[in-house]
Amino acid sequence: MTSKDYIQYATAVAMILSGIVLAFLSFFENDGDISEGVLWYVAQALTYAGGIFGVSVYFNTKLSDLEKRINKKL
Repeated sequence: MTSKDYIQYATAVAMILSGIVLAFLSFFENDGDISEGVLWYVAQALTYAGGIFGVSVYFNTKLSDLEKRINKKL
């Protein structure tokens, strides 16, 4: 993996963790009520992380399929 991949995965994990931490802090600070802004942030964090992991897995799968077809033709 390249450094670009490590940066993408690190930011995706950081976004997930920050969303979880913010939701827990908001829940315990507001007596069981999570504000709308916190929920929006958690949703955006999960969307970002899902996009990073999903695109990466899709690209790697397609690349390995292409390599298999090229090796089969050779």
